[in-house]
Amino acid sequence: MLDLLASQPLLLLFAVIGLGYLVGTVRVFGFSLGPAAVLFAGLFFGAIDSRLQIPELLYILGLVMFVYTIGLQSGPTFFSSFGPRAFRANLFAFGVIALAALLALAGSRWFDLDGASVAGVFCGAMTNTPALAASVESIRTVLQQQETAAAAVREALNEPVIGYSVSYPFGVIGVLGGFYLFGRYWRRLGPSPSGGVEGSERRGAISARTYRVVNPGIAGKSVAAALSLYQDAGFVLSRLRRGQDTSLVYGETTLQIDDLVVVVGDTAAHARAKAMFGEEAIEQIQAENEEFEFRRIEVSDKKVVGRSLSELRLQELLDATITRVRRGDVDFVPGSETILERGDRVRVVTWAGNMERVIRFFGDSIREGTEMDFLSLSVGVVLGILLGMVPIPLPGGTTFTLGFAGGPLIVGLVLGRLARSGPITWTMPFAVNLSVRQVGLVLFLAGIGTRAGFGFLPTLAGGGWKLMVLGGVITACTTVVVLSLGSRWLRLSHAAAMGMMSGIQTQPACLAYAVEHASSNIPNVWYASVYPVSMIAKILLAQILVSRLF
Repeated sequence: MLDLLASQPLLLLFAVIGLGYLVGTVRVFGFSLGPAAVLFAGLFFGAIDSRLQIPELLYILGLVMFVYTIGLQSGPTFFSSFGPRAFRANLFAFGVIALAALLALAGSRWFDLDGASVAGVFCGAMTNTPALAASVESIRTVLQQQETAAAAVREALNEPVIGYSVSYPFGVIGVLGGFYLFGRYWRRLGPSPSGGVEGSERRGAISARTYRVVNPGIAGKSVAAALSLYQDAGFVLSRLRRGQDTSLVYGETTLQIDDLVVVVGDTAAHARAKAMFGEEAIEQIQAENEEFEFRRIEVSDKKVVGRSLSELRLQELLDATITRVRRGDVDFVPGSETILERGDRVRVVTWAGNMERVIRFFGDSIREGTEMDFLSLSVGVVLGILLGMVPIPLPGGTTFTLGFAGGPLIVGLVLGRLARSGPITWTMPFAVNLSVRQVGLVLFLAGIGTRAGFGFLPTLAGGGWKLMVLGGVITACTTVVVLSLGSRWLRLSHAAAMGMMSGIQTQPACLAYAVEHASSNIPNVWYASVYPVSMIAKILLAQILVSRLF
């Protein structure tokens, strides 16, 4: 069987994935590994036989697809969150990684470890393969400058890899354990998070309510002028009744005392609407009305995808209003700058008899709404790989690169924010993005697991416990700092703190656990927010460790 698995990498790949998913479904005291179990299945196979390694190309392909799709999905929120809060988050992330480097430096002296192994432990405890590659290259450069014998160079280059493989497993499972404990116990002791993008997870269900205009401050004003009093009202005005006449609400509609207005929004938005209009009405404007039509429509036409609602001018061109957007499993109230993605389902209200025109405008094709645009995917990934190859100079004449993880992620963030460039639409349908992301994740986990498994048990038996302890201390300390101090200083929710820690670890397995248990996109947003800085910081600090210790 081992000979068969060693000769058939594709068979090995799916054996690792299948076993990993089976193990990931097992719950112990409410805790399960989920997709992250694929990593440990890979470690198991890799430890059995050194030949059981999934080809590097598959691992790199999975990594590139995973981080690129994460960037595409999180790009708009990532760039819209820039400000003092985002700057503090990245400063905090850099400080946590610097703490990890200082712990590695102290541990090397405490345990009397060589610099190459300690650099590998740092990279493994922070689960960053590009940093490991940078460490290996730095060691190679130093030894070549010293004109060291080739055999000694090869032996020295094995040391950071061993340190990495020993500390890497706890770098994942230690963080996952921290997520579990933090979610079950520590969060009860922390303050209630407020503000920031993560606050959206508590907005509540979207509903439609009718309000009576009794506020003299908005009487005689247009709807656009009244809404301009709020930077983000968070609700949509659907219909207005004045006397016996009911109409759609437009920006130029003038509000008058005793008008009835239908507002669509979440709990917080309805509180703002009540303050604006004055009171919630007893009588309701019924949704079923022969004058209007309501329908959920699939966004599939390419001319609509990647454009904001303000660009589409729906009320002006179609006499229609979008009151809700469903993206994946989440409903939200759109704003004027909301960019539509392929596969979105929009709830539209328009005049009776006008719905067919609106349907033709959006496309309403499930097949087209879930198709992959391989042109934009290929161009985006090529740009990401090229960016990852660019050498970035460092003090002292050395260079580093963002690699296959950092380059595609940054390009994905930028293209996700742009949404489209001329005829090219960069974004993917949510369902397609999620599918590609999951495939990339399991390829990455299976590949890195089989490669890290070899040498783990022999090193442990030969005194590698010191490396394990040091790696465990680094991972445990950074996890505690992020999940405890981060929640207090940055006032992060549990989902946001897990996403930030996953980004600091640059660890997709931790992110997968965070997303599964948060049931929202918030971990992805915070993962993408600190990932670029964390990646660069670890590559830099790993090379500094080598220069200081080796």
